[in-house]
Amino acid sequence: MRSTSELRDEILTAARTEFARYGFAGGRIDRIATAASASKERLYAHFGDKEALFREVLATDVAQFFGAVQMRPDAVPEFVGDVFDVNARRPEHHRMVAWAHLEGLTLEEPTADGQPLPELAIATITQAQVAGYVDPSWDPHDLLVTLFGIALAWAHFPDPAAATTSPAILAYRRAAAVEAATRVISPAAHVSAGTPPTA
Repeated sequence: MRSTSELRDEILTAARTEFARYGFAGGRIDRIATAASASKERLYAHFGDKEALFREVLATDVAQFFGAVQMRPDAVPEFVGDVFDVNARRPEHHRMVAWAHLEGLTLEEPTADGQPLPELAIATITQAQVAGYVDPSWDPHDLLVTLFGIALAWAHFPDPAAATTSPAILAYRRAAAVEAATRVISPAAHVSAGTPPTA
């Protein structure tokens, strides 16, 4: 017999598969319950409602995504390669975020042990700027967003060729992403976009 935590994990796994494929609006609780070998009543008892379940999966995925990549001040471009790798291995993480954006759901800031995960990356960028590895004229938050954009560019490219499992092609694309990031952070190459406006 499954424990409560085992049942939760199996529901979350089934929900991740369902929501990554169909989104929040298209995902169906009955399919999730069937895939997890659980009743809808037990599913609702654990998660309350469909949106709460979607948000639980999303929060877990985003935290896992950030947890799988760690930026070092002396190797900022490699962070882009690591993000590329995680997305190649676990594309459902990125799909969950994309569905949330498309369906107008507000994302909560991912945390680990109470610390906001993006803030850790931003602090690392700041350290890299002080150490001379990254152009200091970049706003660290803007640069983090740009680096994610480079890493996930192929995931957004509207062409069938974007989808591939070829190790050679993936290695080539990863190397290109790391090279692009290297050029972007170079102090000699960057042109400042100015100070970001306050909200």
